[in-house]
Amino acid sequence: MEQQPMTYGTDYKPIPAISATSGQGLEILPDLYSYNVRIVNICLVGHRYADNFVLVDAGMPGSADEIIAATEERFGANSCPKAIFLTHGHFDHVGSIMELVKHWKVPVYAYPLELPFLTGKQSYPDPDPTVEGGMIAKMSSFFPNEPINLGKHVQPLPSNGTVPEMEGFCWVHTPGHTPGHVSYFRDEDGALIAGDAFVTVKQESLYAVLTQEKEISGPPRYFTPDWKSAWESVKKLEALKPSLAITGHGLPMIGEELSKNLKTLADDFGRIAVPDYGKYVGQHHKH
Repeated sequence: MEQQPMTYGTDYKPIPAISATSGQGLEILPDLYSYNVRIVNICLVGHRYADNFVLVDAGMPGSADEIIAATEERFGANSCPKAIFLTHGHFDHVGSIMELVKHWKVPVYAYPLELPFLTGKQSYPDPDPTVEGGMIAKMSSFFPNEPINLGKHVQPLPSNGTVPEMEGFCWVHTPGHTPGHVSYFRDEDGALIAGDAFVTVKQESLYAVLTQEKEISGPPRYFTPDWKSAWESVKKLEALKPSLAITGHGLPMIGEELSKNLKTLADDFGRIAVPDYGKYVGQHHKH
């Protein structure tokens, strides 16, 4: 029996925005490499030229060739990750996943609650272009939010918190931005791959995204339907006291800059992160 082909949502298309750091990679630790694909970061975990490494998140639509090139530049020609791990299934984090799965023939892992959005069963809530915060929020009604269908290629993360092929890391369920959002944390050195649980740029603001002006912020506003859970997730991550964070959008943050900013965000999330208005914002979310 022929396996069902994988499909993107019918609304998948490239988005014109691009940030100043697009196409740049940063080695944050010897085995932690962040690469910016237009407006979103992917993360390669593993020492340079190692043969056991993994990819976290899969970039924007139409960027598979660029992601493969960045991977081969770091790990050598024809190198292939052991697996792809997702923080969540929004289009800018799974935009090139099908081409990568076909090219590398590797499994994809995600949190169980995210699987409906990755197997064609459920669309995300519509983005909210009315939300306070700027030009990208206003453009968000054009962003894809239909589910992709990875079929048998995606599987749930192990329920015991471990991350296969990603030694030393555990997954942390950080819902709010999406129901099955996870972040990946390594206890021994405090390295955090946060996804969009919080970001280091005001993702709603075109100016901030274009210039990558650093500012700790909650999850992207136009795509976050559950602010109460989002706040709890930030508190959960702050309690881990990470030493560095690679976020889905913006530049990595380390050391004291991270700890101070993340504490402020956890304490004052209602003021900093929750928009003043928008269809997913009730009054009780601000306090």
